[in-house]
Amino acid sequence: MDETLARLFDLHGRVALVTGGSSGIGRAIAGVLAGAGAHVVVAARRREPVDETVAALIARGGAATGETVDVGNRESIAALVGRLARAPGPIDILVNSAGINLRMPFEEIRDDDWDATIAANLTGPFLLTRALAPAMAARGWGRIVNIASQQAVRAFGNSGAYGASKGALVSLTRSTAERWSSRGVTCNAIVPGFVLTPLTREASADPARVAAMAARTMIGRNGVPDDCRGMALLLASDAGAAITGQALFVDGGFSAT
Repeated sequence: MDETLARLFDLHGRVALVTGGSSGIGRAIAGVLAGAGAHVVVAARRREPVDETVAALIARGGAATGETVDVGNRESIAALVGRLARAPGPIDILVNSAGINLRMPFEEIRDDDWDATIAANLTGPFLLTRALAPAMAARGWGRIVNIASQQAVRAFGNSGAYGASKGALVSLTRSTAERWSSRGVTCNAIVPGFVLTPLTREASADPARVAAMAARTMIGRNGVPDDCRGMALLLASDAGAAITGQALFVDGGFSAT
């Protein structure tokens, strides 16, 4: 590989925190960042999947450690931030991938359903960004990548709270970029298509719906977590230094139809 090209995507010496890093899109992103040389802190709610993911990354030659966190709980986030002081170095890359989607008709959304969704999908990324971005800016380099959703820009049935939270996450992305980009900290959102992950298990249980969603794409298939790896690496590396405040669609053309 050309030396300049390799240097653009090289993450050796960087430390990345990936929430939701033990499954789905988060795990795929954790893998590509580790493969590019970053030390990846995999954070998710359950210890066993975290430990399994860390072991898999190390087995492939990467550097990784694991943390447990509930991104919908302020105290859990505060505790994680405190423990990050023991990480191999300060966090250079933050990937907010953890989230929840409580599916129900709009009129059946209870107050606690709404609160839990906003807490995990919006407040959690805000709190982690607020905790970590100032130190990134002080060092003059940082990358924040938020995982959004098609529902940030279009309505899907039985997903009102989730759609609202992801729309707000895209807005938070722009606000974060405006505040920190002049100091070397970019912030962008990846907008996947319909990706077959644990988060979409309920929707993907209907073969007819899965087929209909695939037919709406330009590439003729639904997404898989690995589809987001290239965009994540671009946004997390020096190659993406001039990309900020953007919602970048990785959806096989779904949003263009």
